[in-house]
Amino acid sequence: MSIDVNNESGREIDERAILDIARYALARMRIHPLSELSVIAVDPDAMEQLHKQWMDLPGPTDVMSFPMDELRPPSKDGDEPPQGLLGDIVLCPDVAEKQGDEAPTKHSMDEELQMLTVHGVLHLLGYDHETPGERTEMFGLQAAIVDGWRAERGLEGPSPAPTTT
Repeated sequence: MSIDVNNESGREIDERAILDIARYALARMRIHPLSELSVIAVDPDAMEQLHKQWMDLPGPTDVMSFPMDELRPPSKDGDEPPQGLLGDIVLCPDVAEKQGDEAPTKHSMDEELQMLTVHGVLHLLGYDHETPGERTEMFGLQAAIVDGWRAERGLEGPSPAPTTT
């Protein structure tokens, strides 16, 4: 799996954890190991510009996903995993830090970035949360992936509750 993590945010972030959780999420979703993904952390100004340009919404947001090959997880266990260029996930550590501080289960910026990375991966794979059913499916899968990753690393407690909208 080729995953590039680039920190252009000016903040210190746990790039290794972002790489690891992205790799774990893609393996859990049974995406081909030769697929490619890019994760970029940016400052609030850059995120606000992307948010306005692509969503026509004001202010910076926490995560944005830009799919390329529109890969989907295989529908059955025996199916060949899809391979290709997944796309880009853009994270904003400043927004992540604020969300972690304001969450009912207060957590760190890095924990929020880990959750947002999984959220971005799921968006790249076609998941969304526009309807209540989609929201239940996507956030349930997101929590299962983050909890599984945390458990494998011996980290205590469940994943942070979703803060992304």
